[in-house]
Amino acid sequence: MTVRYHQRHGRDLPTYVCQRDGSANGRPVCATIPGHDLDERIGVLLIDTLTPLTVEAAFTVTAELEHRAEQADALRAAHVERAHYHADLARRRYLAVDPANRLVADTLEADWNTALRALTQAQDASEQARKHDTGQLTDTQQARIRQLATDLPAIWNDPATPARERKRIARLLLTDITVTRTRDTITAHIRLPAGQHHTLTTPIPPTAAQMRKTPAEAVTAVDELLDHHTHAQIAGILNDRGLTSGEGRPFHPLIVCNIRDEYQLRSREQRLRDDGLLTLAEIAGRLSVSTGTVKAWHHAGLITGHPYNDKGQCLYPPPGQNPPTRAQGRKLSQRSLARRTAPAGGT
Repeated sequence: MTVRYHQRHGRDLPTYVCQRDGSANGRPVCATIPGHDLDERIGVLLIDTLTPLTVEAAFTVTAELEHRAEQADALRAAHVERAHYHADLARRRYLAVDPANRLVADTLEADWNTALRALTQAQDASEQARKHDTGQLTDTQQARIRQLATDLPAIWNDPATPARERKRIARLLLTDITVTRTRDTITAHIRLPAGQHHTLTTPIPPTAAQMRKTPAEAVTAVDELLDHHTHAQIAGILNDRGLTSGEGRPFHPLIVCNIRDEYQLRSREQRLRDDGLLTLAEIAGRLSVSTGTVKAWHHAGLITGHPYNDKGQCLYPPPGQNPPTRAQGRKLSQRSLARRTAPAGGT
């Protein structure tokens, strides 16, 4: 798999892509695995695994393995020595035989050749074993390994450590990782050099759209507040409640409008219309006045208007049994005062 990086909130996040077949044969990518959460889990595993205690335990095991290797080397050296002795003995026997006795000489020569081949095989086996022997760790090397176990958490968690350096550290500490993906989970089977096996399972991380999704609490609040408030008023109420948008930002009227449209909520205008309120033109027709007069009466308090947007546009309840009428010569302020102070009756 190859790795790609993309930035989110100023951080480089990895995505692992299986695309060899697609690149070679022009086919779609066979697997795409978000790697941020997986990398963090593996980093925690490495830090938990490579602790001073585990390093000391590893040194104890290494010392035991070195002791056994020394014993095996001693056995191989003894085997070579025996083979050398038998070869030398066969040589002396062959040289001591009477040349005239050809049958005995041929037999002793064959024995000598067999002993020489056995000696060569023993020497080759011993040499191969030495090549595969990793050798003993010096005191300096052991001290550096102990220091690495102490420094690894700080190095790994340092934001200034490049991703490529973390990858290099992981290559030194891991044998391989097999990653599979299902609809809901990512599973990683991890093998360490000492033969340890670990399995990590993480949920599929949310997509960018899911991460920006408006909280259900905010959507419910918007739906309830649309009964009595405009977008700007709703944004202020939500901010006072401490709620934020899907991106963690304070609400403003446009966000409220987008939430209303995205979740197909009825607008405030629709709700007021469903309650029987009239438009400006409709109320003007009912009262047989101009729309300008309706606005003037509304500002003077002679009729009630319910704003349905942040521009001040209103819907109006149907006129009652005693609606306002033209009263030429009387100021609106006087009529408004009289309407507020007079008992139910004419204007």
